[in-house]
Amino acid sequence: MNIEDKEIYWMQRALELARRGIGVASPNPTVGCVILDRAGQVVGEGWHEYDLLDHAEIVALNEAKQHAGDRLKGGTAYVTLEPCNHTGRTGPCTQALISAGLARVVAATSDPNPNVTGHGIDALKAAGLQTTVGVCETEARRINEGFARWIQNKRPFVLMKVAMTLDGRIAPPAGFHTAREPYWITSELARAAVQTLRWQADAALTGVDTVLADDPMLTDRSGLRRRRQLLRVVLDSALRMPLDSKMVRGVQNDLVIFTVSKDEARIEELRTHGVRVEVLPSDHGRVSISAVLDKLGEEGILTLLTETGTRLNTALLASGMVDRVHLFVAPQIMGSDAVPAFKGMPNAIQMAEVEVERYGNDLGLCSLLRDPWQEQAQRKQNPATP
Repeated sequence: MNIEDKEIYWMQRALELARRGIGVASPNPTVGCVILDRAGQVVGEGWHEYDLLDHAEIVALNEAKQHAGDRLKGGTAYVTLEPCNHTGRTGPCTQALISAGLARVVAATSDPNPNVTGHGIDALKAAGLQTTVGVCETEARRINEGFARWIQNKRPFVLMKVAMTLDGRIAPPAGFHTAREPYWITSELARAAVQTLRWQADAALTGVDTVLADDPMLTDRSGLRRRRQLLRVVLDSALRMPLDSKMVRGVQNDLVIFTVSKDEARIEELRTHGVRVEVLPSDHGRVSISAVLDKLGEEGILTLLTETGTRLNTALLASGMVDRVHLFVAPQIMGSDAVPAFKGMPNAIQMAEVEVERYGNDLGLCSLLRDPWQEQAQRKQNPATP
């Protein structure tokens, strides 16, 4: 392999390790690290898990010190995110890499934190290490979109999921659907992919209208590891949430309702059933989506998956707060009397660089609408921009 191919090869391995942190690294970023000795042999690997504290670089270095000894000096570290140069819950990774005697550090991308971006690379350069940034950058940024949005804006990255027919319908016409029972638009393969999206998210949001129509559980049933339960979020302005709904009956300190109602008796009734109720200021009689995102950001929610009906789908897109959209499209046509996915959009939403996947006969269409990493680049070009 030439030098460029080797760089990509080892960074791809670091990305594989980073993905092991999905579900267990939040509210920190997912990071993977591979360390080679001066002869180019792998001597250490690691990834970050929040509860284990140590960052990926430290985990990899500890393993490398056991296996390589003096051969570690002059080695190379491949890491999916710029090493930190500050003390938080742990010490700076830059100092650990420098102290280990490494000659070179290759990072996939810079840190999205506007207060620290570039500082880690600067510290490594100042200590005489060779540095490279940008190998497999697109993939590295994709797995940390949630962290990039949260660390810059203190709000979660909003991923909108919609399952719909070819003609953009999400439920059959009135009278063709039994209330409080799910009506499946897509196949089991597509629904399994939705479980993966829930696993990757910190919270999932729906509206009370969807609860009344489908009675969903909205749980992560992927079976994959996660360090904290998926937080289930319901927007319910008038507190119509049924106490016998699957969400309430299955509550395990994982359900929060955002409302503008001040009905204390009803609030206490829900709380008695284990539901957390948050009362927010009214926005024309409804719950403010912006206020909900602020509140979830305060709680360290990095990625919010939305699974809502017509009104909220439309409101979310119209607000400009959706970062990525993932449409699951089934080969069905329901007609104009069926329930639309969106209604009354003020402006068309352009989906650029659409990723297309197949789930049996269903299609998955995924596109980034707002890139938090691009906002970082814009700030670097114009520091005066808020």
